[in-house]
Amino acid sequence: MDKDNKEVFRDSIATIDKSGKRNFIFPKKPKGKLYNYRTIVSWFLLGFLLAAPFIKIKGNQFLLFNILERKFHIFGFPFWPQDFHLLVISMLVSVVFVILFTVVFGRIFCGWVCPQTIFMEMVFRKVEYLIEGDRSKQIKLDKQEWNAEKIRKRVFKWFMFFIISFVISNVFLAYIIGSDKVLSYITDGPLEHLSTLAYLLAFTGVFYFVFAWFREQVCIIVCPYGRLQGVLLDNKSINVAYDYVRGEGTSGRKKLRKDENRDELGHGDCIDCKQCVQVCPTGIDIRNGTQLECINCTACIDACDAIMDRSGFDKGLIRYASEDNIDKKEKFKFNARLIAYSTILTILIGVLITMLFLRNDIEATILRLPGQTFQSTETTIKNVYTVKLINKTTEDLENLDLKLISHPGKIDLIGGKINLVKQGLKEGTLFIEIDKKDLNSSKEKLKVGVYSNGKLIESTTTNFTGPLIIK
Repeated sequence: MDKDNKEVFRDSIATIDKSGKRNFIFPKKPKGKLYNYRTIVSWFLLGFLLAAPFIKIKGNQFLLFNILERKFHIFGFPFWPQDFHLLVISMLVSVVFVILFTVVFGRIFCGWVCPQTIFMEMVFRKVEYLIEGDRSKQIKLDKQEWNAEKIRKRVFKWFMFFIISFVISNVFLAYIIGSDKVLSYITDGPLEHLSTLAYLLAFTGVFYFVFAWFREQVCIIVCPYGRLQGVLLDNKSINVAYDYVRGEGTSGRKKLRKDENRDELGHGDCIDCKQCVQVCPTGIDIRNGTQLECINCTACIDACDAIMDRSGFDKGLIRYASEDNIDKKEKFKFNARLIAYSTILTILIGVLITMLFLRNDIEATILRLPGQTFQSTETTIKNVYTVKLINKTTEDLENLDLKLISHPGKIDLIGGKINLVKQGLKEGTLFIEIDKKDLNSSKEKLKVGVYSNGKLIESTTTNFTGPLIIK
């Protein structure tokens, strides 16, 4: 076969047939050591995902992303939109980490951690195996007429998929509006919150569509991370890979026959059983090499190891390996590219940690009232301001007062001292009055301190205007 024909599999995807219609994949149920490890990791991550919005630390939800009310809790710590710079740095850290991780380990994230894979392979697929049976039974059921058995199994499966999708929607809603609200809506009854129920059903429909019909096409067609593989991977990246040197030999793969000396015939260890293809959830043949559709789920490794063990060959024909490891037997090296990514990642993490430590407990913003000019007396100049205080802590702050730090003078806070509840926000008005003799120009920058029970907890700056000739 010439080179062009060898690459023809890249011209189409397994989920679309030659006529352009949806071709459903019926993967064989995986078994093996790695699948067991993946199951343990998946249950742990699922438990975390389902429990995180219902865990409270000092009254704060463990993870909350309330975009509507602009409230965010990360590991129980409250963050505000004013902390957006931390979000930007965190995202940069995440991007560089993903790049570094992908360059080294390829698409291992997709197979072990990605929520799409975990829900698809460890939840919905398991339910499907339980109701419809393994690959051969599913294919048979799909081809048979709509009789009582097919209707019963399909309707029951779709019902279970809907229930699971509805539960997932509720959990994701708890991440957005808060678990307390979700629980109160459930207690009140859905009819009391019809608009929320409508959103829930809409999200349920999206999840149902993804996991019941669209399935592995999310990884193949939609996911941008999968598209990055062609840019990030190189011959040194570790992926789930077929050892073609060992598997093909000099005469190619061949089915196993009794009393046959494969070494003399030049055939490799691959006995062309196609078990690696049958267990693949995206329907690819890993023996064709690294492909965009491969999510590194390791199902083919387990299937191949079982066949190798049964056939008397060494395991590892399909394994985690780089192209250079298979072709040149080179071991993994920390090259200049990885050193560069690691250095950038270390710097960004250092910046993020420093900014987190420097993050203030209270945010104070003092701005001159728009449209108002200064007031002048014989000896003083006065300006009016709006003030906004945000309590970012998990404790109430009492007797908040404002004092000038940079200049002598006084601040008259309308309404007196402020009590600010945890994660609360208060706005008000204040006057700043300074003697003319203490001003040197018509526009000066003032430093203002925020005090709680007489203790300085935050400082901010604002502008103070006056006449061109002050003295």
